[in-house]
Amino acid sequence: MVEMRIDISELKSEGSDLIKELVELLEEKIKVEVETATDEIILKSEEEAISRRYLRVLLRKFLHRTELKDYFRVISGGENIWVVREKKIVEE
Repeated sequence: MVEMRIDISELKSEGSDLIKELVELLEEKIKVEVETATDEIILKSEEEAISRRYLRVLLRKFLHRTELKDYFRVISGGENIWVVREKKIVEE
């Protein structure tokens, strides 16, 4: 069994409806078992590994579609972990 995790601890501040939308998008596009824990989304696949690159593209598309691309970014948190982090905005 292959397991991928998405850390959404900082994204949760935007609301639970947003997290539900993200879970629905992942279930629809990747067609794997999706679980929601307190601060993360866990993707479980029986057969093949989930493409890390494709998962990152989906997360970035989701941020763009929900107009959060200017405030959040997707970074790697290690092997099989993605982190949706808030961007540090520098004020001039």
